[in-house]
Amino acid sequence: MVKKILVTGATGFVGKNLVVELRNRKYSTIYEYDLDSEPNLLDQYTKDCDFVFHLAGVNRPKEEREFMTGNFGFTSDLLASLKKNNNKAPLLITSSIQAAFDNPYGRSKKAGEDLIFEYANETGTLVYVYRLPNVFGKWCRPNYNSAVATFCHNLANGFPITINDPEVVMNLVYIDDVVNELIRQIESGKQPISENKYCSVSPIHTIQLGDIATLISSFRDSRLNLSIPLMTDAFTKKLYSTYLSYLPVDQFSYPLKMNIDSRGSFTEFLKSSDRGQVSVNISKPGIAKGNHWHHTKCEKFLVVSGCGVIRFRKVNSDKILEYFISGEKLEVVDIPVGYTHNIENLGANVMVTIMWANESFDPDKPDTYFETV
Repeated sequence: MVKKILVTGATGFVGKNLVVELRNRKYSTIYEYDLDSEPNLLDQYTKDCDFVFHLAGVNRPKEEREFMTGNFGFTSDLLASLKKNNNKAPLLITSSIQAAFDNPYGRSKKAGEDLIFEYANETGTLVYVYRLPNVFGKWCRPNYNSAVATFCHNLANGFPITINDPEVVMNLVYIDDVVNELIRQIESGKQPISENKYCSVSPIHTIQLGDIATLISSFRDSRLNLSIPLMTDAFTKKLYSTYLSYLPVDQFSYPLKMNIDSRGSFTEFLKSSDRGQVSVNISKPGIAKGNHWHHTKCEKFLVVSGCGVIRFRKVNSDKILEYFISGEKLEVVDIPVGYTHNIENLGANVMVTIMWANESFDPDKPDTYFETV
């Protein structure tokens, strides 16, 4: 059973996310090693660990030769330390799809991979080599080597973004999917099965760069138009979560337009093209609101504070129905079409009602007909 884990590159993007999730899963002994660590710690950690996540690497050096030093040289040092301590703990390395290309970065990553495979053949150690595409998610450094991180940071902070070619196709994996896949190998204890000997993370999201920018821009604008992204799309859901992680710490909140009058207020909260609209209604004591009906628009009312009554009368009928509601007992009341209805505050304090409608309000097609209950 794996009890002690060594993570190189522990303060990097993937490393930070991996370490916190390992702790979430109750792995208590995690040796974190990075560029700033004392060199002698490497020998201590490789003597004691049961599994190695080798995430350390260089992708934006000041000089080209640093690619080989960081991606090949340190891998060599790590393997030498493991051999010295006769430690055959399984070893997982995150490489890059760039390793398949003939460029300085790609050659350095390929050299590191080759070292790992040679080490496996020599020692019989289980190794897992992941060629990752672009990884996105929280805590990725903006204005460095991630377009997603840069777009999220800049748009969230009111800075411009630059898109040289919006039709460039991006292949991306989400950080949580990466971390889940990496941790899965701790418990597998099996040699990875792959036709080309490399491991992979799924799902891979394929999207054009311009579409990514458009989506992130829509997230920024959603605070004004109250829209909610299409969360049934897996990539949109993950990208939206990523965007929110780049909000300035003094801008987590944003105001809503309260429509205030003598009766209280009505405030739109959320809107979507496929799930309707959520609003907050506040009624003062003794106030009745509504007295209208709809052909197609239907609603749900939930009183969360105060008490009152919702009255219904079917159009062309004299019979009145009453539903008494209170924040002391949360109950949802459906508002069917074809019934004129109102809601009256019967308490001594304001009554707060959460209201959902199956469509966002359209002033050109309000589908609202006034008629007293």
